[in-house]
Amino acid sequence: MNIDHDITIALTKGRILKETLPLLAAAGIEPAEDLQVSRKLIVPTSLSRVSLVILRGSDVPTYVRHGAADLGIAGKDMLLESGSAGIYEPLDLGIARCRLMTAGPAATSSGDNATRRVRVATKFVNVARAHYARKGMHADVIKLYGSMELAPLMGLADEIVDIVDTGKTLAENGMAPRELIAEVSSRLIVNKASMRTRHSSVQAVIEALSNAVNTRES
Repeated sequence: MNIDHDITIALTKGRILKETLPLLAAAGIEPAEDLQVSRKLIVPTSLSRVSLVILRGSDVPTYVRHGAADLGIAGKDMLLESGSAGIYEPLDLGIARCRLMTAGPAATSSGDNATRRVRVATKFVNVARAHYARKGMHADVIKLYGSMELAPLMGLADEIVDIVDTGKTLAENGMAPRELIAEVSSRLIVNKASMRTRHSSVQAVIEALSNAVNTRES
């Protein structure tokens, strides 16, 4: 891979990072240190002009949008929440698949809220507001960061908007998924200014990752 400029790639912690690293390796980009034990905030790679920074998922679009990172890998849920201003989304990596859904107590149905104001707990505030607005419903959105299932159980909210993988956690807490908002997977994103000023280097990373995705799927 021919990299003519210094490039920083922002990666998302957790499951996405675990599934990203094999794709990066297949593209010829490997961390120079073990990310599980390294305390470095910026990690060099096997390519001298490419470095990695490991962030919370909600921070990756922000770093890329403002040019602190040239590229990033983030879940589609975070991109829907933060918006697309300042970034391109050239590649679906097809990893960390899940669903962004509404959910509520299994004993009630979504139809019970159809004609009244609904209270919704979520960290996806913008996504939730847009979803209920499309349905013509009034939604009071309560921002939470964890244990969304607890909100309806404690009477804080009628429904939640959250990521659903297997649905096991919902079921164990007397909840059930209701409406699908979006199918989610991790995407490669690019700062628009970097695409112009470092085009050859950025494009080289995009093509290498695209080839890695295609090879994995073939």
